[in-house]
Amino acid sequence: MSTVKVPLLDVNIQNHPLASELRTAFDRVLDHGRFILGDEVTDFEKAAAAELGVKHAVGVSSGTDALLLALMALDIGPGDEVICPSFSFFATAGAIARTGATPVFADVSPVTFNLDPEATANLITTKTKAIIPVHLYGQAAPMDELMTIAHDHKLKVIEDAAQSFGAAYRSTALGAIGDFGCFSFFPSKNLGGFGDSGLLTTNDDALATKAVYLRNHGMNPKYYHAMIGGNFRIDALQAAMLSVKLPHHRQYSYGRAENAAYYLKNLADVAQPASPEGDEDAKLILPTALTHNTHIWNQFTLRLPAPNDAETLPRDALKSWLNGNDIGAEIYYPVPFNQQECFAHLPKAECPVSDQLAREVLSIPVYPEMTTEQLDHVIEAIKDFVAQS
Repeated sequence: MSTVKVPLLDVNIQNHPLASELRTAFDRVLDHGRFILGDEVTDFEKAAAAELGVKHAVGVSSGTDALLLALMALDIGPGDEVICPSFSFFATAGAIARTGATPVFADVSPVTFNLDPEATANLITTKTKAIIPVHLYGQAAPMDELMTIAHDHKLKVIEDAAQSFGAAYRSTALGAIGDFGCFSFFPSKNLGGFGDSGLLTTNDDALATKAVYLRNHGMNPKYYHAMIGGNFRIDALQAAMLSVKLPHHRQYSYGRAENAAYYLKNLADVAQPASPEGDEDAKLILPTALTHNTHIWNQFTLRLPAPNDAETLPRDALKSWLNGNDIGAEIYYPVPFNQQECFAHLPKAECPVSDQLAREVLSIPVYPEMTTEQLDHVIEAIKDFVAQS
């Protein structure tokens, strides 16, 4: 039995080398005592906007609140429909429902896990007001096709880039393409904070101004409310700490990409890349980075095909096998939106690819600080599993 341990993620190994700078940032905020908004937030917003190539960046309390704030700024609510992928983290659909609008679930690509343009176009009705493509796992959705659909039908586009800070589509940073971009700085993200926090981006001056007011209860000026907003402010302390990590995010992404390339090379003899034609005969399917995308590999997600009538899923067996070898692994995500109990009242959505992926996906460690010994341990364990299956 190997003594090598590989957690799914190790935030300390990334944060501890910055401890001195982080403590200085903490002490600065502690000393000046301006804990709500202020210069720390403004400085971080300016730096993030410059990094992403957008006109405006608005720091918020979480990636979920970034989505909710974007929907509110676009006046989306009861009677409206918003199309989103069925395969994503719950916040995408949950934010739509919280506005009183109806989430409409479109299927995704089996190759990239991202929103399928044809499926999206087929769901548009007179009630459709927006599309939320999710750049899942750190790779861009097909934005040219989706933006064309949105333009043709006069729809708004909110990019859910919660897992994709620094990723790009055809050399344009995600979050700079649609009407809004929404980011999360949850500690597990490529640019991870120290609790919940997020960012909303836009190139539209009027939308940026409205979002800033809505972030603070719709207040402008103080105690005067022409609109109803919420408390979606990022903490000054979070902004100060994130400002320390922001200059390093490209290095983090590079490290993840290097690890992903190592996996792809060394697992190629026991796995195959995903194919849009189907992969029923494959035991193990590797993720694919499209050449026109800059993939930041927030997750490295394998697929283990399973027939619909399978009582035991190969994915679950591999997860148990990896855990038994002291290797972290996680299922992102086991239940697509079209099968979630809280959406059972909605019209039945046919999303066969999403249903399939929910039975097949398994994410393995890819964080940038992994050692070659750890990577080799993961690869050896996967190969051993495939050999015996």
